Amino acid sequence: MKKRDIKKMVRGQRETDGAGVRLIRVLGSRDVEDFDPFLMLDSFDSTDPLDYIAGFPTHPHRGMETITYLISGEIEHEDSLGNKDTIHAGESQWMTAGSGIMHQEMPREAGRMLGLQLWLNLPRGEKMAPPAYLSITQDMMGKVQKDGAEIRVLSGRFGEAVGVTPNHIPASIYDVSLAKGGEIEIPTNLEETVFIFLIEGDASINGESVLSKTALLFGEGDYISVSAPPESELRFIFFSAKPLREPIAWGGPIVMNTREELEHAFVELRNGSFIKHN
Repeated sequence: MKKRDIKKMVRGQRETDGAGVRLIRVLGSRDVEDFDPFLMLDSFDSTDPLDYIAGFPTHPHRGMETITYLISGEIEHEDSLGNKDTIHAGESQWMTAGSGIMHQEMPREAGRMLGLQLWLNLPRGEKMAPPAYLSITQDMMGKVQKDGAEIRVLSGRFGEAVGVTPNHIPASIYDVSLAKGGEIEIPTNLEETVFIFLIEGDASINGESVLSKTALLFGEGDYISVSAPPESELRFIFFSAKPLREPIAWGGPIVMNTREELEHAFVELRNGSFIKHN
């Protein structure tokens, strides 16, 4: 059994997006080749509502999926499919943009807003799949406690704990909490891209200290090992999926395979034919 070594570390940087939301941008266009099929990762962590209350008013997406997960806080979602939902603490939403969707995400004022949004690419043959929305409540997440660790499975499987099954890319996503000095080993699929994001707390990984709000991409191997420092707890999110190894043409909220497809999407946005559903 081979332990995966750290291949790349990306520390999140503060940026502003949406209507003035102050967030931590972790992964972006510069990382897509290494983190394939994961496109973008943003994290939210604030106790000041002015950092996020302006939210993300109505905007389009095509050719990818967005996964939002909240540890603390609430976000109201509304989209062109007619879905209206509120993501509460401990819940997630998995939105397939596919052929095109318009949506808005508006955070509510809370004592703390802590969570993330991940963009997951869609394969060439499924870029124009029908859009869809899935609300992932806590009862849909598998949970297991093991040697001082608590694992919540949003998607995929960890031992006997099972989360939702994605319709397109079968990505595995776990929320892992470690007690002070705790350690966990997570088996991995040899064919998959594997990374973690330290959403709360520092970590010790293969003898190296890593600061909070850092994404760590791992090299090849059968498992990863993550430890919390003796003096503090750690919470991290685990991501794993098979890379697509396809060309990417990315323009704002739209991710296609070619520049022509991207330009066509923006033409449709301008002429009002972007949305394919009623």
